[in-house]
Amino acid sequence: MTKTILFNLTQPEIEKFITDMGQPRFRAKQISEWLNRGAPDFSVMKNLPEDLRNKLSEIAETLPVKIVKKLESSDNQTTKFLLELNDFEQIECVLMRTTYGNSVCVSSQAGCAMGCKFCASTLLGLKRNLTINEMFAQILVAQWELRGDRLKDIHPNGDPNNNDVSHIVVMGTGEPLQNTQNVIGFLERANKELNISWRRITISTCGIVPGIEELNQWGRPINLAISLHAPVDDLRSQIMPINNKWKLNEVLNAAFNFSETHNRQLMIEYILLGKKDENGETYLYNCTPEYAEKLSDLMRGHNVMVNLIPWNSVDERDFASISGNAVHRFQDILIKNGIHTRIRRERGADIGSACGQLRLKNAKNANI
Repeated sequence: MTKTILFNLTQPEIEKFITDMGQPRFRAKQISEWLNRGAPDFSVMKNLPEDLRNKLSEIAETLPVKIVKKLESSDNQTTKFLLELNDFEQIECVLMRTTYGNSVCVSSQAGCAMGCKFCASTLLGLKRNLTINEMFAQILVAQWELRGDRLKDIHPNGDPNNNDVSHIVVMGTGEPLQNTQNVIGFLERANKELNISWRRITISTCGIVPGIEELNQWGRPINLAISLHAPVDDLRSQIMPINNKWKLNEVLNAAFNFSETHNRQLMIEYILLGKKDENGETYLYNCTPEYAEKLSDLMRGHNVMVNLIPWNSVDERDFASISGNAVHRFQDILIKNGIHTRIRRERGADIGSACGQLRLKNAKNANI
């Protein structure tokens, strides 16, 4: 029997569902409060009678996502969730506890069609776009985790003690600008219902130019991140097939226009890749001093921050991690040329921080 997902229903529909069970209407309000808090199942709804909770468990689900696996980093600052959707597709989201707040990395698609050569997310291909509710539910999963056991066994209007999600990065599995309207709808809802400021929201794209232009027309002052990863077209096309459709200058012109229109600093994501020669020695692939100079030329005169990302190993990919010294040499050239840059701090490396890696491993274990 297919169970009804109550989170996907409107309030009048929840009321009808509950009254059809012979329950008073006020139970619908109680259940909705729990749903909006992110209750993973009905057993936590202690202000409902036990027989109602048991009956609901037989015929309904709370959220459109269920936790399949949860991994905690050794420093307890990062929690990675493998989530299952109602059609059994799987996605990931990551909760990052930082000095500036609690950030959630949200997936926008089940799988990915972009084919970036360094990434695990795309290895199983694109399955489908996520709905607004499926993206919003990822935030609620993280919020439930943050609020902890102290609040899970009491009425959902208890004081959350500010243990809330404060930042959203749409950087998980999938390309957000292949699902632009649902992503926009999700972010509008997060801004309105969770009071998350536009300036604390970031969308990352590999360079879907019409999508960037659509974000510009949408007009919200969010942060835009471009997955660049190469400063010349021939190299970028080898790493990222999307570059065969929209070249570097088209992507950057659209991104710079967004940055200037909304007075937001543009984030440039640049993953640092090595490769192995025939002797097994690692050489620099997209992060030579020459490429650092070329990247500087592209960025000069623009309000950008280059985020350098040491590559996380993915078994199915033939790249190699480079040394810390090589990472810093690349950064030093950018700094010398007046380009604002930082090296991304690794979070949750011990729990498979490569995007899509947990989903991929789970699929292998299930022989999918």
